[in-house]
Amino acid sequence: MQLARVKGTVVSTIKNSTLTARKLMVIQPLDGNLKASGKPMVAVDSVGAGAGELVFWCRGKEASFPFEGSEVPTDCTIVGIVDSEAHVKAIATGGKA
Repeated sequence: MQLARVKGTVVSTIKNSTLTARKLMVIQPLDGNLKASGKPMVAVDSVGAGAGELVFWCRGKEASFPFEGSEVPTDCTIVGIVDSEAHVKAIATGGKA
């Protein structure tokens, strides 16, 4: 899992039927210091994240695991919401979380 910031949503008028009722979000991957790293990506949201939130995400085969039981065609999924940025920053700087 890696960290990212949700930048917004994607509106799609046509998509695979297994993606019906699933939110597509634009995420900006972050490094350990919460600085932008790489290009923004589109991810399927499995946890109800919103714009501006710090989230965990995963890629590859693991990206479909939150949707077990259905064939969701994704290789990038938001799998968690970070409650406190202070803990992430403390870990990055070697301080107490």
